Amino acid sequence: MPVFAPELIGPSLILSAILFCIGVVGVLLRRNAIIVFLCVELMLNAVNLTFVAMGQLYGMSGQVIVFFVMSVAAAEAAVGLAIVLSVFRHRATVDLKHANLLQG
Repeated sequence: MPVFAPELIGPSLILSAILFCIGVVGVLLRRNAIIVFLCVELMLNAVNLTFVAMGQLYGMSGQVIVFFVMSVAAAEAAVGLAIVLSVFRHRATVDLKHANLLQG
């Protein structure tokens, strides 16, 4: 039997907003590509927390969406880390200021 706790939805949404804001600040301010990927993952997890919190009110659709978001996040992490490793082998840095390999 599912546990229904509507008094926990507000704090969950506040925590989700705080985590999302931390992720946005990290993406905007950091220059290290690995830190930027970690901040993007933090933002995706904040959205997952929102879906799970709202799933308490509206049913299982929130948990189903979380499953798909987590699978996309795993694929993004794998491809992103492969690109970062490739850039690091070529440039010996993961600083985003020096990542201009796609310029023609």
